[in-house]
Parts: sequence; C-alpha cells; structure tokens
Amino acid sequence: MLFWSLMALAAVAASWRVFRPYAAPPPGLRALGARDHAFVSAASEAMFPAGGALPPGGESVPGYVDDFVAERPAQLRLLMRLLFFLCEHATIVFPAPGGGGRRRFTRLPVAARASYLQGWGESRLAARRLVFTSLRAILTLAYLGDPAVLGELGLAPMAIDTPVCPADLLWPRAGRTREEIAYGPEDVTVPGAGSPLGPDS
Repeated sequence: MLFWSLMALAAVAASWRVFRPYAAPPPGLRALGARDHAFVSAASEAMFPAGGALPPGGESVPGYVDDFVAERPAQLRLLMRLLFFLCEHATIVFPAPGGGGRRRFTRLPVAARASYLQGWGESRLAARRLVFTSLRAILTLAYLGDPAVLGELGLAPMAIDTPVCPADLLWPRAGRTREEIAYGPEDVTVPGAGSPLGPDS
C-alpha cells in the first residue's frame, strides 16, 4: 500500500510539474505554445544576456525561433518542441547548481540557467552535448537574425542611396549613348553611410 501511495504522489508531482500553467505568450505566434515560448525566452536570456559580448540581448530570439519552427516540416517541428520540453524538465535528472536546481528550467535564476546549459555543453555524455549543440544552433541562428546583432557584427545589409559620382558624368547608363548622360557637375553627391535594413526590408 505504501508503494502505491508513493507512486500516486510521484504521479501527482510530475503532473503538476509538467502541466503547471505558463504565462500567456505574446499574440501572433505561429508555432510556439506558452511552454515553448517561455523556455526559449529563458534560454536566450541565459545564453545572450543584455550587455554581454554583444550589447543586444536575446529579447528578439523567441520571435525568430517561432518563425524558424513554423517554416519546418511537421515532423521536424515536433522534434524541436520535444527538444525544448527535454531541456525544460531534464533538471530532474541533471539539476542546475545551487538550491532548487531541480525546478523547471524556466523557474531557475538566470545564473543557474547559464550554468545548467554550460553543464550540458561540457558533459562527458555525448548525448547531452548533442542535445545542447542542437539547442544552441537554433537559438544562435535566431540571435543572428536580429538586425541589431548583425549591425554590431558589421554584417547587416545596408540601405544605401545611390550617389551620383564623377564617373556618371563621363559614361552613360548601359545601352545608352553619351548624348543621353543625364548628369552635370552640379548633380554630384556625397555617398551616404547607409543604415541597417530591418528584417522585413
């Protein structure tokens, strides 16, 4: 009787852990549910803290991950969501350092989350390292999709107004004659510095 009572108690605890509600996600998500969005937000905050190696934090990552997951085939979408679920609840088996390390990943402090993910990346178990590599690849792709991050790296595509340079006074456009040169010395402009294009440009 004691055994079955303990099993029932464990089942109740597991159900509470798994099905305990998450905060409502922002509207407009295409693929991530509340649990997935909460996990991706928590993981990106730990991996890409604001003011870290690059000033932009990981606030934009969940939106890009949602778009990325939504564009994958149904089977791959399921695998990605199972990956998030595994990392969220694997603290039961591989607790984060410090007190309360067996709580859900999303309920851990940021420093504990970072240490937990580092433990996966440096684990002696190849399977854990593979899981971490998969998660890091998804989050990093999303992080590098942010124009602010690409701007910091000097990789953002630029919106550049085409200037009129001195050579435009000497040569016509392709397929035109010299008599059709439309510019004079007064039309020469200074090239602009450009500005990073947004994701929808």
